[in-house]
This record gives sequence, C-alpha cells and structure tokens, in this order.
Amino acid sequence: MTRPMTFKTPWGWIEIEASVNGITSIDLSPPTRPAASGRQPVTKDAEIEALLAEARTQLLGYFEGTRRKFSLPVDCSAGTPFQRKVWKAIMRIPYGRARSYQWVATRVGGKQYARAVGMALGANPVPIVVPCHRIIAHDGSLGGFGCGLPMKRRLLTLEGILEQLRHAQ
Repeated sequence: MTRPMTFKTPWGWIEIEASVNGITSIDLSPPTRPAASGRQPVTKDAEIEALLAEARTQLLGYFEGTRRKFSLPVDCSAGTPFQRKVWKAIMRIPYGRARSYQWVATRVGGKQYARAVGMALGANPVPIVVPCHRIIAHDGSLGGFGCGLPMKRRLLTLEGILEQLRHAQ
C-alpha cells in the first residue's frame, strides 16, 4: 500500500509517495494542483502519514537551502538489483559534490557499465533524496536528468556544484 502527498514548495508543486517501507517516489513535475491528480489516498496508515510529513519537511528545508542531508527511508523495491545497487552507491555522494557516470560504474561493477548506470539513474523514482542530479559526464558536461536539464541545473546551482564545474573548465 502506498499513499501520495502533493504540496507546494518554493520551486513549484511536488508529489511524494510512500509505503510502510519508505519513500517510493518523488515527482518534481506533478499537476499544478493536488486535486488535479485525481489520486486518492489508498491508506490512512499513521506511520505512512508521519513519513510523508517528515519527507515534506526535509524537502522544503532542502529547497530553502537549510538541509544538506536526508534521513528518510527509501523503498527501492520497484528497481532491479542493478538499479538498486546504483541508487545505493549514489546515496553516498555528499551534498555539493558531483561524480561521473564512470565513477559510479566502477563502484557497481566496472567502467564498462557507465551506460547502464545512466539508464539506472534515469529510472530513479526518488530524485533529490537519491541524488542522481549529482552525476555528470566524465568531461564535466551535465549529462541527462529524468526531470529535465533545467531542473538539474537548478539543483546543481543550489548545491554550489554548477559554479564549481564552470571554474574547472
């Protein structure tokens, strides 16, 4: 069972979803109003409600620039074993740091998996908390992002990474 919550942030509307095991998804581009999604809560489980409230608080803090780490459980059960391995590896990348697809690949099996890493990152259902925006191409270019490059630039700017990349070139 999962439960969604849609809320407004300084960056626009966000929809998060959680199960008893953790956050299952973060949608950075949901419909502009909660009622527009037409989705109703599947459960009123107090544990899920508390997790959603805490996720909302932590995400708002992140967008306001006051939070650098998340302490939320993430339910990655929808991913393949390889995807989960990639997501777990990138969760260790600290705020304000970028790593390359190749860097991730060497940690999950070898440099030859860089393209597969990109595919796994594209399937990441929990962006920001599982910080796929911190992964860039080996040459310092941004690479891709499932939520769009404008959002990736904005997230990297918030964390000071984009400025670091500009100075490195």
